[in-house]
Amino acid sequence: MKNKKDIIYALLIFFCAAANLPVLSMIGTALKPRSETLSTVSLFTLHPTLDNFIHVLTRTSFAQSLVNTIFVALIVTALCVVFSTMAGFGLSRCRGVLFDGYTMFLIILQMLPAMLIMIPLYVTLSRFHLVDTHFSLILIYTAINLPFGIWTLKGFFDDIPTELDEAAMIDGCSRFQAYWRIILPFSLPGVASVGVFTLMNVWNEYTIASIFIQDKNLRTLSVGIRQFMMQNTTDWASMSAAATIAVLPAFVMIIFAQKYLVGGLTSGSVKG
Repeated sequence: MKNKKDIIYALLIFFCAAANLPVLSMIGTALKPRSETLSTVSLFTLHPTLDNFIHVLTRTSFAQSLVNTIFVALIVTALCVVFSTMAGFGLSRCRGVLFDGYTMFLIILQMLPAMLIMIPLYVTLSRFHLVDTHFSLILIYTAINLPFGIWTLKGFFDDIPTELDEAAMIDGCSRFQAYWRIILPFSLPGVASVGVFTLMNVWNEYTIASIFIQDKNLRTLSVGIRQFMMQNTTDWASMSAAATIAVLPAFVMIIFAQKYLVGGLTSGSVKG
């Protein structure tokens, strides 16, 4: 039995390593000296260096792209969490044709591809002189991520008995106080899952950022990495270092928040 488990673990490690081979290659290339980037085919170098990371952060505009991404991602995440909790609670506690129809409307919004509205959205924002500003990204990202957040948190609030609301209001709380002091603390795993998913979506988004942001001082991470792709060549060492820097914060966040993600995805899936 022990040998069988060892074989299973070995196979799992092998398949995980194979699935993450592009990531390992990216990290290995980022640690290679520039002279070895294209001259060797080995995954990792015997002479690792941080020169590529130093070059990317001090001699290019990538550091500014990192700051821009953090700024946009945090604001969008905060807005989505605040609006999602309020709207999710309202849809969970209110009944009627109007609220049920709005819930179905949220599902329909999730089915529509974002690219379907890019042209009219670009024209509209251009008329308001919002193109090439961070406000345009914040507005679009918030609108895109809100339906998922509202639907997820509605499932959390549905699992919380309404008797808690009634007991709190009997004790003198208003509807908002019952939501803020009693109901919201019970839904923190759902709030955390919505926050992490929203943050990851904004952190990794490329298409919208490349359309609405052209100023290099306003670029986000995903667009900032593109600067290392030139017309006739690609700076693989710098690109790998920049991509590694972009991946690390998300990787660390997923490790610490994975229990909340699992809770957020499974909550409301079983009724009983």
